[in-house]
Amino acid sequence: MRVDLPEPGDTRALGAALGGVLRAGDLVVLTGTLGAGKTTLTQGIGEALGVRGAVTSPTFVIARVHPSTVDGPPLVHVDAYRLGGALELDDLDLDASVEDSVTVVEWGHGLVEGLSADRLEVVLDVDVETEARTATVTGLGGRWVDDPQALAALGGVPC
Repeated sequence: MRVDLPEPGDTRALGAALGGVLRAGDLVVLTGTLGAGKTTLTQGIGEALGVRGAVTSPTFVIARVHPSTVDGPPLVHVDAYRLGGALELDDLDLDASVEDSVTVVEWGHGLVEGLSADRLEVVLDVDVETEARTATVTGLGGRWVDDPQALAALGGVPC
């Protein structure tokens, strides 16, 4: 599904819409260039999940856990940009928390797919001339195949 994000706030709103359908055990893999909106999207997810603390880029701490304030799942927010590979990812022990949390991994493509067969892959693109953004959201695995309506609320165009 492709979603147009013409205004800056639209990326955060898409995150909030995603957060409305995410549940414990969901893995979201974010891909996009620097400044494409990966952290902004995650901020929207955090707002919808009702997590504690400001959702900021975990570039230097690598991973940050935001507990729920509303008895929902915690948000585990990871930035894999600085990781040297799968071995460094293993050191984070994400597999220990992935079933109980919503896990969002920026720059995770090619690294975190082994954490869950069920995942959302979100690719954020920016037009360099207009700065207009688009998001392509792909649900993989039974969780998303069995519930195709879960992503319909995003209001995008099927790819």
